[in-house]
Amino acid sequence: MPANATNSCPCPDHSTLQLPCSHPSCQQYFKTAAGRTKHRLSAHPIIPQPVSAPCPPSPELLDPGNDQQHEDDVPFNADEVPRPLSPPADVNAEFYGPKNQFYRNYHKGLDGRPCDENGVFLSPGTLPSPLVERPADDWTPFRDRIEFKAAKFLFCKDQMSASHIDTLLDLWAATLAKHDDHLPFANHRDLYQTIDSIPLGDVPWQNFAVKFCGDKPDVDIPPWMNSFYDVWFRDPHEVVCNMLANPMYADEMDYQPYHEYASATDECQWKDFMSADWAWDQADEISKDPDTVGATFVPIILGSDKTTVLVGTGNNEYYPLYLSIGNVLYKAARVHAEDLKFRKFRRQQFHSSLSKILQPLKPGMTKPEVARFGDGHFHCVVYGLGPYITDYEEQVLLGCIVKCWCARCLASRLNLDDDALDRCCKYVDALVEEGTLLEIWDDYGIVGDIVPFTNDFPRADINRLIAPDLLHQLIKGAFKDHLVDWVEKYLIAAVASFTGLRCFPEGQGFKQWTGDDSKALMKVYLPAIEGHLPQDIVHAFRALLEFCYLVCRNIITEKTLTEIQDALTRFHHYHEAFRDAGVVPTFSLPRQHSLKHYIQLIRLFSAPNSLCSLITKSKHIKAVKEPWRRSSRFNALGQMLQTNQRLDKLAALRVDFTRCNMLSDLDDAGGGHACATDSAPPNGSNANVLDVDEGHDDGEVDDESTVLQADVQLALTPHVFIRLIPPNDNMRMEYICACHQWRNGHARNDCVFVSTKPELKGMQGFDIACVLCFFSFTFQGTTYPCAVIRWFNTVGDSPDEDTGMWIVRPAYRANHSPHMSIIHIDSIYHAAHLIPVYGTQFVSHDLKYYQSYDSFRAYYVNKYADHHTFEIAF
Repeated sequence: MPANATNSCPCPDHSTLQLPCSHPSCQQYFKTAAGRTKHRLSAHPIIPQPVSAPCPPSPELLDPGNDQQHEDDVPFNADEVPRPLSPPADVNAEFYGPKNQFYRNYHKGLDGRPCDENGVFLSPGTLPSPLVERPADDWTPFRDRIEFKAAKFLFCKDQMSASHIDTLLDLWAATLAKHDDHLPFANHRDLYQTIDSIPLGDVPWQNFAVKFCGDKPDVDIPPWMNSFYDVWFRDPHEVVCNMLANPMYADEMDYQPYHEYASATDECQWKDFMSADWAWDQADEISKDPDTVGATFVPIILGSDKTTVLVGTGNNEYYPLYLSIGNVLYKAARVHAEDLKFRKFRRQQFHSSLSKILQPLKPGMTKPEVARFGDGHFHCVVYGLGPYITDYEEQVLLGCIVKCWCARCLASRLNLDDDALDRCCKYVDALVEEGTLLEIWDDYGIVGDIVPFTNDFPRADINRLIAPDLLHQLIKGAFKDHLVDWVEKYLIAAVASFTGLRCFPEGQGFKQWTGDDSKALMKVYLPAIEGHLPQDIVHAFRALLEFCYLVCRNIITEKTLTEIQDALTRFHHYHEAFRDAGVVPTFSLPRQHSLKHYIQLIRLFSAPNSLCSLITKSKHIKAVKEPWRRSSRFNALGQMLQTNQRLDKLAALRVDFTRCNMLSDLDDAGGGHACATDSAPPNGSNANVLDVDEGHDDGEVDDESTVLQADVQLALTPHVFIRLIPPNDNMRMEYICACHQWRNGHARNDCVFVSTKPELKGMQGFDIACVLCFFSFTFQGTTYPCAVIRWFNTVGDSPDEDTGMWIVRPAYRANHSPHMSIIHIDSIYHAAHLIPVYGTQFVSHDLKYYQSYDSFRAYYVNKYADHHTFEIAF
């Protein structure tokens, strides 16, 4: 464990990597001699040795001019070379978490020290200069709180049209006339003008035009060659500065790269972006310049994804570009497909536009600049282009590669699963110099006449910045588009309800699959095919599902990486059954091939959950689709940009009001939760419902039982609110129901994990039960919230070999009556979902999904119901 940071003399902090490389210019440390030997034989870049500094520590880096580092022109495969799992011993270390169960080794060069507005570093403990406070009654540009909330409701929440706003205001005015009172706004124009006058969040839209400048034919010139294409954007430098200065991120910001370990085992883990190797490596490179010592590294994360607002009504495609920063914690042209010149023009237009848009950030990538952060402190910041989030079609465009090739490695499109070198800009440049465009197109899948936008920025290589994509590579790619399409397209209807689970009462027949549909199918597919397909195919599905759920964890440890590699190895072994059966001739599928790179990408960019195209997909709704629906549909782009501008202004103003304690989070939530309420359950149910409250904890892992807070009275209080802290994640909301009439229809009785042996891990510490009802009683002034349950017995002492899921069956007493008990709800750990063991017979179409808990003899404990269950039902 690291040394105490309060020692008065310089002392190296503890690191799990104790064996130095011993090369004069190498600072790498290793756990084992074998790892050091592999390093010496590889072409791994060498990190310069920092010079020891007197106490108190003040890092002094080697003069870059004397650095003997050499970088090979030939790239290496990082999956084959063991990367260091923690930094060298000369680091800043800090314990955190309950009982100091974790510690972090922080980068000493770019350590994110606060400074003043002139860039002079402050002494430790210096408070930031106070922000300008608003008077409690200053709602400028609104006259009062009601005006602001009315504007937010009309424009943001309800998204009311201009004509409807005028109608509502007319009706409102009629009710106020007798009181001689005034309206908050005269009409929709008054509302819009007031929003436009908000001074905060005002990053204006800019645009430039792109036109084809190549050779044109003498006759029959295609229209696109003479057309101008407008690109609209906001200054990314101003956008980033606004994000850094947002007080809502004051306590949600990482200021320096770090590596995170468990104190007891020294096991490395990856969660937030700044904990990964890429951020550390970038800090190493940047800190070679002595002027950057003490600065804060700000990675720029980009994402893009073409979206269509309405199909079949003309040219309604948009190509939004999204920007974020890696410091924040994880809490328009027609297509001329046949014209090769147009395809090249469109590709280069994309890269040139990105380069133009990002130019304002370029000066700050080499020379630190001062920026204010949400906590009030100033910091010297250095920017750097970070991961790019996009699906495979855009990866082809970004990586300047030929379709069906991999954007990260040089594996041949004919056999993508072969081991191959990683792509890098130096290697690509060498191939372009030595070969012809046709040769490198055919042999390496490189489009050599396109210049990637990253060539215009320091320390940027697009082939090494493409992020993993859980949605398109795993969920919709390897699972739905590959494995599911390789077996019969059939959906099971006899599955009981569960929070967050979608039902398919009509079976198959989807016109278009969404990401949610694919995710829902993943949860129930494995038991449906068990007994109907060969075991190897079932094992292939199980391996892929386990791979998906492992990489989707919010915190990934070294042990998790071992489990990910094991699942991938089993998947590659068992999916050969599809080729043996003649279902598929080849596995050279780019999305499926991308699974090979996930371990490397997790080490580089941390847990993939924070870098998924699901993020950009969700942004499409707010940034593109909803603003388009609010437009007149004629020249809609300008109206959409204005809508986004107004939304940003209102959001910025709300943040400022909240900072000044004039608003609270409850103003947006509509009020807080009580421990018990007499309001009706959702969806018209008149049941007793155990409701899990949604909020945010501090990100710590609670190894104890679920914390329940309840005040229940029999037949009086239909809602019980509890707090559930699932493993390795923030709190979330789910319903555990026990009712005779759910949604005014069928009965619903959910199942739960009951903690019976808390000292044991996994299913050995739990029993499964079905909740029949909730009630409470009071004895000697103490109220005891309870549940009536029916027990299930576990079949065997290990999970089912084919599916990896435990099997349970209803428990009976000696007199053949159902085994029922009354338990305190504190013993309920988590909701459970059971799927029947269907066997080899097909299910009757007359069986309804809500009858499944009463119609079968045995059930799988569905560990794929959600990622929380996956972590406990093992």
